[in-house]
Amino acid sequence: MTAVPTEDSVRDALRTVDDPEAGMDIVELGLVYGIEASADRIHVRMTMTSAACPMGDMITESAREAVLQAHPQVGEVEIELVWEPMWTPEMMSEEARNFFGWK
Repeated sequence: MTAVPTEDSVRDALRTVDDPEAGMDIVELGLVYGIEASADRIHVRMTMTSAACPMGDMITESAREAVLQAHPQVGEVEIELVWEPMWTPEMMSEEARNFFGWK
């Protein structure tokens, strides 16, 4: 029997994906809004720091590839790019805010 991916294991895979403009992973930046995982499908809701982000396609594809690499037994990985709620720096982890000097 194949283990069902957990939200934590998917989040760990997403920590390997950096936003190249920010130089930090998408989880710490607060770009990952939600994860739903089952034995045959993983759905990730995420956003970009801006709708005009030129790296959006590359980041979402990197996220999909990272999740697939961590969970090759899953048949489908969907990365849904959403714009609500709009991302703000308050969504970053404390570590990320400290890194950028935003207390």
